[in-house]
Amino acid sequence: MLKLVVTDMDGTFLNDNGTFDTALFDEVYGEMQRNNIAFAACTGKQCERVEELFRGRGQGIWILGDSAARIKQDGVLVKEFTLDRRLASQAISLVGSFADNLILIACTSEGAFVSSGISDEAFNLVRHSYANVSRTDSFDTVTGEFIKLTVFDDAGRSALIRQHIEESLLGQIYIIDSEPRWVDITARGTHKGETVRRLQEMLGITKEETMSFGDGENDIELMAAAKYSFAMSNACENTKQAAGFITKSNEENGVLLTIRTMMELQNGMPV
Repeated sequence: MLKLVVTDMDGTFLNDNGTFDTALFDEVYGEMQRNNIAFAACTGKQCERVEELFRGRGQGIWILGDSAARIKQDGVLVKEFTLDRRLASQAISLVGSFADNLILIACTSEGAFVSSGISDEAFNLVRHSYANVSRTDSFDTVTGEFIKLTVFDDAGRSALIRQHIEESLLGQIYIIDSEPRWVDITARGTHKGETVRRLQEMLGITKEETMSFGDGENDIELMAAAKYSFAMSNACENTKQAAGFITKSNEENGVLLTIRTMMELQNGMPV
């Protein structure tokens, strides 16, 4: 019996314009609620940015945001998993030593912080995934606990950046080059698969009662967290290999249509 659906956002639930079919979502999510199936967005995006995207619709949605370092529901922070400040500072220094033209995003519960020297164009790029963003002259002055660091490299050297950081911090942090231009750093053991496991534990739901969707390298652990794991047809090859099934692309409403079909099968309706 299906009780939990977890989906990545960019390249999975969201189309290439960063939006989704709201009418279809309202229909499918309403049916999910009637069937007591929980829905979770699991994403690198800031939780508050996901709240903006849903714009108040879908009460009860779980958000595993900020690269699964925070769990929110209906505007309430339920859990967060912090990154040791010493390790965060080391990682920030390593990013700076790799190249001086990288965009570094340092995230806390209060918001995301970028260098005051970045261009307006770069700031708008960050704003695509973060609702609360501030400029800072120094990351050392950012108060509060760090929950994650994200690096954007327009030159597409994410694998090299990850390797550069791992030379000093391997085994002390979780780091993933989710796409050629993006690197995410969180506390050791904090990733989508583990945070979904924590949510399952909170809700009393098993892996066998869970369905997941993803497209990127950082969704591989997400595939392992669900019996019914779906990679989008536009997913990277490693995620397709990790998934149990392949579904339609993010441009074809693959997530919502698959959920609807699964509910119809579960309820014994013709599909």
